[in-house]
Order: sequence, then structure tokens, then C-alpha cells
Amino acid sequence: MNFRIETFLCVCRTMNYTKAAEELCITQPAVSQHIRYLEQQYGVRLFEQTGRQIHLTRAGEILRDSMTVMENDEQKIAEKLRTLDDPVKPLSVGATRTIAEYVMPHAAAGFLQNHPDINLHIHSGNTAQLMEMIDEGEIEFALVEGYYPASEYEHLTFRSERFVPVCSSAHTFAKPPEKLGDLLSERLILREEGSGTRNILERNLAVKNLAVTNFSHRLIAENMHTIVRLLLEDCGISFLYEIAAREEIEKGTLRVIDLQDFSMTHDFDFIWAKESIFSDEIRERCLEFLKAGRK
Repeated sequence: MNFRIETFLCVCRTMNYTKAAEELCITQPAVSQHIRYLEQQYGVRLFEQTGRQIHLTRAGEILRDSMTVMENDEQKIAEKLRTLDDPVKPLSVGATRTIAEYVMPHAAAGFLQNHPDINLHIHSGNTAQLMEMIDEGEIEFALVEGYYPASEYEHLTFRSERFVPVCSSAHTFAKPPEKLGDLLSERLILREEGSGTRNILERNLAVKNLAVTNFSHRLIAENMHTIVRLLLEDCGISFLYEIAAREEIEKGTLRVIDLQDFSMTHDFDFIWAKESIFSDEIRERCLEFLKAGRK
């Protein structure tokens, strides 16, 4: 990477010329000179100043995003060269927590049967955390359930899953619920803010001019297994991907609440860095996980 680009990316991270100079062990005038050189080279302004604060222009954002992908690609090339003769190759991927618990193990098992020479590291987090890990080059791709800016990432749909309201089979309602509004007197069991499952629920409630705060009581759990256990203990109702409670629904210990005004499915998508020189290779990896997950 050109050393001026390294300076530019450092300023993007710190949004401060002085801090960038300290981090790079160069003078502040040198930082300014590197930025001016790039602006002259590309014929655009990269930063604008408001008072003592600087912020990226639209051109600066485009250069930052493109150069960050190039920087990550360069690091991956270096890693490929370092491990060229190693019999075992590393692969780091990500999955949102529900997918990591209920989908990824089966897909990963099938993938590893075809690639026993790979050391696989599966990271879990919410969609925002995984997007950041992709941007930083920490993972090759992620399988996510939440919403993401589709224009900023390459993506491939893994499959669609039903998103359903669920309760204990032993749960009794004051009156049989027919519409979403009939559930507002119930205790809602939901995931923490930032999780894909909660984000999807909040968006669907908003369509009906509702929010999680409209439910009379709420119980927050940061693990889907915990939510399923709480449902089995009849602690309330929840909205979740059917796959997370499929076993319990089939056994008859949990049941889907049939509503006239709530029916939805949502895609589980692979996402990875846009415009990476490794994009085709990553897509092939994702296709292998997809095929393995369908078996």
C-alpha cells in the first residue's frame, strides 16, 4: 500500500491530524502534505473542516472504503504467501447468534468433510458487529439474519426462514388471540437491542404502529436457548425464527400462535466485502456452506 494511503486511512480512523501523526510517528505537516498530495492526484477534496472538526467528503468516503478493501486484500495475499506450504489453512467466518446456534454447526460440518485441511474459526455477534469485522478484514464472510446495507456488501441468500410468534403449549390466554394487538397484554420475551432477531421484530411491529414497549411486560435474554427455556417454563410469549424452536414445536411442548395479521419470512444471507479481488473465491466458499447446510 502507498504510504500516503496509509496516512489517509489513519486520519479516517482518528479523524484528527495530530493523533494520526502520533500513531504513524511522523510530523503533522507531513500528514497534511500526504492528504494534499492525494487530493491533487485524484482531483477531489477528501476532508472538510467545520470549526475544529474534520469529516470525510463523499469522495473521501469512497476512497476510504475502496482502499480499506485493498488493504484487507493485501493482508490476505500476505497470509496466503506465508501459509503457502502449510498443510492446514485458516478460515475465519462469522454468524449472527441464532444462526451460529441453530444453522452454522450443520453447514460447517458438511463443509469440513470436504475440507479437512482447514482450521475453521466461527465468530458470533450481531449483524453490526459482523459487518465491522468484515470491514476490518477479520473474517472472510458472515451469515446474518439482520438487516444490512445491501449496496455496500456482496451477498448470497442462504435460505428463507419463517419468523413466528411462539408460546408454551400450556399457555392460556384471557381470550384466544386473533391479531397482533391481542398479544399486548402478554409478557414479551425478546433479545437484547442490536440483535438481528429483535431488529426484525421491531420493524414488523412498527408496520402496525407498535413497539416492544407496548407490551405490558418484557423480559430480555441475550441467548436464544435461554428464550426457548423461558417459553417452556411459560414465562411469556416470544417472536423468533421457527428453526430455533422447531424441535420443541414438533414435540408439542411449544406452539406457534396463529395470527390473522402476522405472517413473515426473512432471508439468512451470506455477506462479504464488496469489490474484493477475492470476491469470486469467497462466493464459492459460501456456495459450499450453502450446499452443506441443505443436506
